[in-house]
Amino acid sequence: MKQIAVAVDNLGYEGVLIPTGRSCEDPWITAASLIDATQHLKFLVALRPGVTTPALAARMAATFDRLSNGRVLLNLVTGGDEAELRGDGLYEDHSTRYQTANEYVKIWREILTRSHTGEAFTFHGERLQVDDAKLLYPPVQKPYPPLWFGGSSDVAVDLAAEQVDTYLTWGEPPEAVKQKIEHVRAKAEAKGRKLTYGIRLHVIVRETNEQAWAAANELIQYLDDATIAAAQKKFAQMDSVGQQRMAALHGGNRDKLEVSPNLWAGIGLVRGGAGTALVGDPETVAARIQEYADLGIDTFIFSGYPHLEESIRFAELVFPLLPIETRAKLAQPNLTGPFGEIIANNYVPDEKKQNSSVKEPA
Repeated sequence: MKQIAVAVDNLGYEGVLIPTGRSCEDPWITAASLIDATQHLKFLVALRPGVTTPALAARMAATFDRLSNGRVLLNLVTGGDEAELRGDGLYEDHSTRYQTANEYVKIWREILTRSHTGEAFTFHGERLQVDDAKLLYPPVQKPYPPLWFGGSSDVAVDLAAEQVDTYLTWGEPPEAVKQKIEHVRAKAEAKGRKLTYGIRLHVIVRETNEQAWAAANELIQYLDDATIAAAQKKFAQMDSVGQQRMAALHGGNRDKLEVSPNLWAGIGLVRGGAGTALVGDPETVAARIQEYADLGIDTFIFSGYPHLEESIRFAELVFPLLPIETRAKLAQPNLTGPFGEIIANNYVPDEKKQNSSVKEPA
């Protein structure tokens, strides 16, 4: 991970997304371990309502911001897999999680905001409460490190419109992204707020379109129907509306993977969360990126497999083709997803078993 972080820092990417979930290393410790190895790279780290308290999370965010000299961003993650959440000790349904998240973010924001003037904060809500919560050491960024969030349900959009700074969407076709942005923007404007917007995509770029599509197909060449079916069954059990929208793009069908020109959903056959990739030669990928930018996307969070090689390839092939204002919007994650990988996420990777097939546990 340090090798990836140093590389993308030197290549000119703005930041990295650190994932969260039981299949991932702890995002805070992972990100903290990379502060001294990097100079400019920002870290988009998960904020988990219900798993941590808002006061503790405010202290963690402020500390990280001070140690990194203002290089932390927060990604609000409410979770979409109730089974995984129960493993973390969180027994809340979709609606209740968002009630908790709403109060959590209010407390978190106020504690950090008031830390600059030394004020305490008291709040008594239906789900959470604090009395005289106070942060002695404020963050570098004012009033608090930027808060990012992605969610497609009605309650998620309401939360975004009221409290977050950047709204994220997974890589849906441009028309769907346009509609989503317009919907969130209208909600935010009704509350007197203005958000920025980001999109989470994989990218497969090669010197020719033929080579790019061949690389895409190679990624899934060893997937069998049973593995795809197991993954889709798992996704169907989740209460994440965003995940449902991702799965609906292809319906688990290998024959319906180009869901929009150069937007390929093959990754989503077995991967939870962001499941689409831009595929093509440098000129094609740059044009698709600009298409999303023209819709109002301010930040692009990309990834590729393997991360190091693909981040270098993308910088070499695509960076020179992008307008300066679009290039400034790029971020590159070293790992991906709001809840990590889904397939076989009860298993720890083992080099000795890399050639054996692993099936989804019952």
